[in-house]
Amino acid sequence: MEISVRPVRKANRLKQYDYSQGCYYFVTLCIQDRVCLLGDIVNDQMILNNAGKLESNWRKLPDYYGGIELDCWQVMPNHLHGVIILAEAGLSTNVGTGPRACPGQSQGVVPTMSLSDIVGRFKSLTTNRYINGVKHHQWVPFNKKLWQRSFYDHVIRNNEDLNRIREYIQNNPLKWALDKDNPDNWVEG
Repeated sequence: MEISVRPVRKANRLKQYDYSQGCYYFVTLCIQDRVCLLGDIVNDQMILNNAGKLESNWRKLPDYYGGIELDCWQVMPNHLHGVIILAEAGLSTNVGTGPRACPGQSQGVVPTMSLSDIVGRFKSLTTNRYINGVKHHQWVPFNKKLWQRSFYDHVIRNNEDLNRIREYIQNNPLKWALDKDNPDNWVEG
């Protein structure tokens, strides 16, 4: 009898790090199987289809959670990049110090939800919206799940890091032709 061994999943989050604390976070969420369901890149610009207009749900996240703000974001054909700011009471808008310092934190209510809770809420809202679009507006169906399990995150530690990430997000459509998530670049094997 052959025994199959499941691959060990790499931990996505920093150990011993509290993802509900005030900070800037860079996140990337990918459509399951990297299927391009959200629109197309045309002349180096992202053209959202109706499904891709899920960014309206992204914009509403601060309405659902007091104490969060959004910085920049970009919807791509099969993923979304964004910077979420979790505010923390008493923090100034100056760049902090230390290894976990976060730039430009605004004052606000201490969030009771973690980064994972917020991203989970977004995924849930957009999945429900997408299912409705499939049922009533002939959107392309997805296979079992709209979003991949989990998400990529990066704790932004200083203004230089934040500016680099902003530039990356802004220029993402310009680099789609070279992107590893672009199905045109996949090699069949």
